[in-house]
Amino acid sequence: MDSRAETATATGDLARAPRRSISIIDNERWLGPLLIGPAVLYIVLLVGLPFFMALYYSVSNTTTGGGTLGFVGLRNFTGVVGTPRFQTALKNTLIFALVSQVVILLLSNALALTLQKDFRAKRLIRFLILLPWVAPISIGTIAWLWIFDSTYSVLNWTLRMVGLIQGQGFMWLGVPQLAMGSVIAVHVWRQLPLATVILLGGLSSIPQDIHDAAAVDGAGFWRHYFQITLPLILPISLVALLFGLIFTFTDMVIIYNLTRGGPYDSTQVLASLAFYTGIAGGDLAEGAAIALFLFPLLLAVAWGFLRIAHRTEVT
Repeated sequence: MDSRAETATATGDLARAPRRSISIIDNERWLGPLLIGPAVLYIVLLVGLPFFMALYYSVSNTTTGGGTLGFVGLRNFTGVVGTPRFQTALKNTLIFALVSQVVILLLSNALALTLQKDFRAKRLIRFLILLPWVAPISIGTIAWLWIFDSTYSVLNWTLRMVGLIQGQGFMWLGVPQLAMGSVIAVHVWRQLPLATVILLGGLSSIPQDIHDAAAVDGAGFWRHYFQITLPLILPISLVALLFGLIFTFTDMVIIYNLTRGGPYDSTQVLASLAFYTGIAGGDLAEGAAIALFLFPLLLAVAWGFLRIAHRTEVT
């Protein structure tokens, strides 16, 4: 009799165990922290820790070969801001970011509107548009180096074949103005897929009834776009622009692979200048000060963009 009671008790405990675990998983008190925990851990270890290390380095005199850390206050910031190289890098950063984002926003709108329509080879076009974003940037850089090569440039060969240029052609990465235009073009090529996908999602969220009502009222394409489509996708467009600006301000991959900041610092941006100063040059303190210079500006821009996006939401 006792053995039967013990068996029943054990069976009941086993039956209740899955229920207890399921109830814990379904409990919002535990499910929320369980899901957000990995993201918080990632931010703390890979974003927060390097950020606070950069803050610490920026107010010290540390170098890659130095064994001591001396506090110097804001001397690194004041010393860097007054240099011509920093001012050139700041100007190049603003040109690189603003021009590329304007072009990306215009092209992504056109592509998103086109991809929303039904036509043959639509899936192939989507794949080709997404290819620059999913492909390794190293592969794309090799292709662009060949396109812009001063001797074997396929771009110069094409222009020569159609009769637009004669002789050797342009040195795309060797002339300051052409070099900046070239890196902007490559950056547009790289980031255009992300902006297109974001805007395509915004266009897909517009109810079809609104488009049908506009067609019944006789609205043409441009009237339909500026009075109906654009106001409805404006919040998501601002978010896409915000992502693009933050990514552009903090990225140096294209600059590093194509021009190394040259010629004559004409394509040097703050991200690449921080790398060459802090890592390649060994002055970690000044490199950290340069890297942190845009943080307050980006924080203000992000706050402003999100406020505007919230106010322009259609409820």
